[in-house]
Amino acid sequence: MIAMAGFMSAIMAIVLLFMRRYYPPSIRGVGAWALAPLLWLVSTVLFGVRDLVPDWLSLVLANQLLVLGTVTYYMGTRSFMGQPTTWRTWNWLMAGTMLVFIVLTYWVPDYALRVGFFTVVMGVIYLAQMRFMLRHGGRNFPVRLVEVVLCLHMVVLALRLATIATGHAGTDLMEPSLLQTLYIGAYVITVLMLSIGAVLMATDRLRTELEYLATYDSLTQTLNRRALLQRCEDELERAQRYGNGPSIMMVDLDNFKAVNDSGGHQHGDAVLVHFAECTRQVLRRADRLGRYGGEEFLVLLPDANSAAAAAIAQRIHAALAIGHALDC
Repeated sequence: MIAMAGFMSAIMAIVLLFMRRYYPPSIRGVGAWALAPLLWLVSTVLFGVRDLVPDWLSLVLANQLLVLGTVTYYMGTRSFMGQPTTWRTWNWLMAGTMLVFIVLTYWVPDYALRVGFFTVVMGVIYLAQMRFMLRHGGRNFPVRLVEVVLCLHMVVLALRLATIATGHAGTDLMEPSLLQTLYIGAYVITVLMLSIGAVLMATDRLRTELEYLATYDSLTQTLNRRALLQRCEDELERAQRYGNGPSIMMVDLDNFKAVNDSGGHQHGDAVLVHFAECTRQVLRRADRLGRYGGEEFLVLLPDANSAAAAAIAQRIHAALAIGHALDC
């Protein structure tokens, strides 16, 4: 089972490394997610060759790499969700755990204490990640999957602490008992599912970005022509069923060629961006603004008669006549 965990860690690390190479740099955190299973892989190898290497490798370093891999996964999640990755606190944790593992391996060689301490440390990291994801992760399926995996493994960790407290910790990691099989099996599944969760989160983010690129104008961040016309068709179909048809406003910026000729195309782009920002501020929540082409825009106004549309047009004119350098 330990070998299986190592094999799955290696496979998922390769998958995530390829994703890091080929996914856009705007999707952050994939590198840390790829490093985490590599650390777990080295740890499982060290656990597996325990009788062939000294204890500082098979016990101290192996446990430390498991902890480091879990913290690295958490840092990857923070980076992916756009939050700062501050290692200062976790560096202190790593230094402290290293010292405790050394003490429990050489000065107080107690298997139950070592397992209990490791279980508590992993639980703390899981709780930190769970709290962070509940606050910043959203409600999509990949995030929920990782949260469920963390919860289930925390239940297993709690069970492990209970068995230690009742004197059923066992005597060795390789002891062929039901409880040890449960703990190691839970670790194997957690390694796999956390890596799969990372892959799904990154893929879902890529899909969202591609959908955005296919729908929005890259300069003004308004709907592009194809998406805008689709919105118009949907609104007209709705109006045919229920009445209360929309108004559609065509907007053309006067003398825009002169703006480009006098100030250059970069200045013209700034004027377009300024126009889009000012217009969005005066539109209703249900209204849709899109770039029809060049300096031509279209505004879809659901459930708006001509009088309401005229009032919105006047608000757009007023928003672009306040004396700003980019007013048009």
